[in-house]
Amino acid sequence: MADPEYALGHSDRELERLTAQSRLIGPATRRFFREAGIGEGMRVLDVGSGAGDVAFLTAELVGAAGEVIGSDRAEAAVEAATKRANARGLRNVSFRRGDPATMTFDRPFDAVVGRYVLLFQADTSAMLGKLAGHLRPGGVIAFHEPDLGTVRSIPPAPSYESCCRWIKETMRLVGTAIDMAERLHGAFVGAGLPEPAMRMETFIGGGEGCAEWLRAIAEVAGSLVPAMERLGVATAAEVGIETLAERMLREVRATRCVVIGRSEIGAWSRIPGGATAPV
Repeated sequence: MADPEYALGHSDRELERLTAQSRLIGPATRRFFREAGIGEGMRVLDVGSGAGDVAFLTAELVGAAGEVIGSDRAEAAVEAATKRANARGLRNVSFRRGDPATMTFDRPFDAVVGRYVLLFQADTSAMLGKLAGHLRPGGVIAFHEPDLGTVRSIPPAPSYESCCRWIKETMRLVGTAIDMAERLHGAFVGAGLPEPAMRMETFIGGGEGCAEWLRAIAEVAGSLVPAMERLGVATAAEVGIETLAERMLREVRATRCVVIGRSEIGAWSRIPGGATAPV
């Protein structure tokens, strides 16, 4: 099966969006990875590195004695991540172009990690099974994935509701899984992995407290506008990306509503073998 279309693309704007998004969801990723057992001295493969933010976060967890190799199919992403790693003087982080499910490495990893990757796979179990093949006995495989089923506002803020509806419909039409809370457990088990430990975190807030989330969701919509127009979901004029975040925040203030964002789902498993105790 062919993987779903990656409708977000790899433009400079999108890579910048990923970095901004990382500031919002990075703390959840860190908590998931720490609980999964990612720590000092580990050699880690980061799947779908994008602009490199997950690799940099993981490098902090493994320390100078550890190593992180990031992988991405897009050359633009690998170039951007490499440039950022060099600017930070990170000697234990490197990036390679290619599909990590089929790439070969000189030795196995202690962990395979990724964020917002599995939702774009046609066969998530097959992907996880291949990635697990890069692990040493007792190694950890950990992913942070989104679920859009929770997004809503109470009482409804029209612009926010429209923005979320456009995003969900566009992703559905291109084949992206937006219900990873339901899928992840079965994906791990279907890959022949032990049942995963799982966690969920969800943004919730109102007024100025949700401004950062509203900007982030507006930026997702901005990256999806070409696909929205092509698929007949919404026009650029309807989205009005230049003022979308401002309009959403204005409505949230006016209605004093509570905004609920997408859910952040962590799932991890340890393959059998090795001296490390199971997660």
